[in-house]
Amino acid sequence: MAFSCFHHLLPLAVLLSLTLTHVVKGNQVFDQIFDYAKRAGVLKQSANGCNLFQGSWVVDDEYPLYNASSCPFIGFNCIKNGRPDQQYLKYRWKPTGCDLPRFNGLDFMERYRGKKIMFVGDSLSNNMWQSLTCMLHVAALNSKYTLTQAGSLSTFYLEEYELSVVFLKNGFIVDLAYEKIGQVLKLDSIGTGNLWKGVDMLIFNTYHWWTHSGRSQTWDYFQVGQKVVKEMDHLEAYKIALTTWAKWVDSNIDFSKTKVFFQGVAAVHVDGKEWKEPKARTCRGQTQPLMGTSYPGPSHPGEAIVKSVFEYNGKTNLLA
Repeated sequence: MAFSCFHHLLPLAVLLSLTLTHVVKGNQVFDQIFDYAKRAGVLKQSANGCNLFQGSWVVDDEYPLYNASSCPFIGFNCIKNGRPDQQYLKYRWKPTGCDLPRFNGLDFMERYRGKKIMFVGDSLSNNMWQSLTCMLHVAALNSKYTLTQAGSLSTFYLEEYELSVVFLKNGFIVDLAYEKIGQVLKLDSIGTGNLWKGVDMLIFNTYHWWTHSGRSQTWDYFQVGQKVVKEMDHLEAYKIALTTWAKWVDSNIDFSKTKVFFQGVAAVHVDGKEWKEPKARTCRGQTQPLMGTSYPGPSHPGEAIVKSVFEYNGKTNLLA
């Protein structure tokens, strides 16, 4: 079964926290991360190696890592919104080939003293930002912090550690411009790129906004160069935009100083047949995660596009 309110928050937060905790400089790949963690004694690794993305959910009575009801950064609280069960808070992601160490907020803040971490994307990135800030808030209850918002930019800053954790809302990554003809999605333009420069850790995501249509669609036109069209294949537009982003990152980011990640396409969970409940149309009412090591549903078309773009940009780490 699938979670309706949880699958975005803790799994990626824990995986990312492991990476963030043990990678300070750029130019490293995941094999080096695992090797470092193994040698440091914080990752129990099997003889066959460890893939953090192959595993299953296990119950852990020490979870959750923070109380969402008392965290001031949570925007969407399942329990406050009336969710009756709380067992879903007890699940921890367990890779098949190793054991992930428990998140250590104080160690994290010390390692990232004076650093800036930025999430860029849609609600998936927002949930990641909220989850990480809540875990740091719990670890540093007596430390003074500020939370500022300026337009689409939210910044959590811990004064004692001079550590900034930032969320920039931009579900397309490329520009959505408000012009006389309407809202124009500019597939080859990135106007917010200057905000990404000089950041020590960048974590991007974009996909689901591209699949919207009808009333949920937030743009009126597509534009590439000087050509403006009312409609085009949304996945083709997504590929053009993602390629624009990859080229921008490759040309403007100093990988010796900045680590760049891209979060893969998340499962949608709208068809109950995928988890053997054909009458279910959404995750509503689901109380347990899918058991097993893989999602039984089909892959999303966006996954192939992401992989094809990452063949071009080999310096960015794909979290998928």
